[in-house]
Amino acid sequence: MAATLPPVAGQSPSLRPRPLDVAASEPEEAVAGGRRRLAYLREAPIRSLATIGRSAELTAEVVRYAVVDTVRLRLPLAEVLDQAWNLLKVTALPALLMAIPIGGEVAVQVGGIMNQVGANSLAGAASGLGVVGQGAPMAAGLLMSGAAASSIASDLGARAIREEIDAMRVMGVDPVERLVMPRFLAMIAIAPALCAVIIVAGVSAGLVVATTVNHVVPGAFWQTFGAFVSPVDVLFAVIKTLLFAAIVVLVASLRGLEAKGGPKGVADAVNASVVLSVFCIFMTNLLVSQFQQMFFPARLA
Repeated sequence: MAATLPPVAGQSPSLRPRPLDVAASEPEEAVAGGRRRLAYLREAPIRSLATIGRSAELTAEVVRYAVVDTVRLRLPLAEVLDQAWNLLKVTALPALLMAIPIGGEVAVQVGGIMNQVGANSLAGAASGLGVVGQGAPMAAGLLMSGAAASSIASDLGARAIREEIDAMRVMGVDPVERLVMPRFLAMIAIAPALCAVIIVAGVSAGLVVATTVNHVVPGAFWQTFGAFVSPVDVLFAVIKTLLFAAIVVLVASLRGLEAKGGPKGVADAVNASVVLSVFCIFMTNLLVSQFQQMFFPARLA
């Protein structure tokens, strides 16, 4: 039995001396915890670099299969169209519902400031720059990372835990060519459509709010919109959306193909794909926006 010191009469049980073996084990637990933290700090960068390497390898394989199958006329158009329709069904309506409050919020926030300085007609410029420049691509990216990424990761993860992926490799079928590449092309195909839907709905909502709440003349709204928003802004919005689509598919596919551990592994893959996609989307948006401001600064059309 563990040796303990005799309790003092009238002393609270919580203040009584603890067993000597428990007190002696605390420094050992602290040392073990410190070793685990140090091991994590050493291994985390290595695992991160390995993940980046696998992502780059998957990207190269997807692009290679897309080019080779297109040249050889072996592209699975039926599968691509089916995946595009499935992804469009889970993203189109949420994109429309998200675009309306984005456009309305921009118009309300900017309208209050414009009323104070007597420049109500600039509401069109604010709606155009806010929705087209940042709102539309970011909303499309977040929708794809939330809806499309979870759908892709859950599908591929379920196949992985059922060992369908391993069975395909045994039969000589590359799962990247059969499963990932059609989803990649499908997402790239619907990305501009999502961006266009969000731009139209967001700007329309901004117009309605500006004309009904802030009493802006529709002609003045469209005049300032056309003066400050150029085709370059729309082009960069589409480019951002395409980059976000590629990131979402590649991250979700990698996590889904590497899912292990049964249903819990699939859930972890879905969660990781959504979180990583959102992080990569924000970083990519920052880099592309900085590139646009450096080489294509905003000016009056």
